[in-house]
Amino acid sequence: MADKTFSEDELRERLTPEQFAVTQQAGTERAFTGEYWDCHDDGTYHCIVCDEELFRSDTKFESGSGWPSFFAPLDAAKVDEHRDTSHGMVRTEAVCGSCGAHLGHVFPDGPAPTGQRYCMNSASLRLDRDGAVTEEAE
Repeated sequence: MADKTFSEDELRERLTPEQFAVTQQAGTERAFTGEYWDCHDDGTYHCIVCDEELFRSDTKFESGSGWPSFFAPLDAAKVDEHRDTSHGMVRTEAVCGSCGAHLGHVFPDGPAPTGQRYCMNSASLRLDRDGAVTEEAE
């Protein structure tokens, strides 16, 4: 259940148009175009809207789909799942458990140990890289 809420004006001010469309209007970025689909850096992926920690890089895998894919969230409570019947399909939508932002979809064709593929939009995520040196620290 989402407990963090933000006004539409606040979100439009701090998110890019694509981030807003994906997270607030259940949009989907084009395959193979997002920042993280081919990212192999270690770290933690956060919700772009509320900054909740959602996925660790050690659960990310190459799905061939063109979107960042994970076999499990950090904690099941961090990602809520809902039935999605839009676009003439039946899928499972994944949303941030903290703010309700649309993240992507979950499919039952992932690797062990879960068999799940959390197919996320890069536009809904922010990667906090492990061991990253910030410009301020240099």
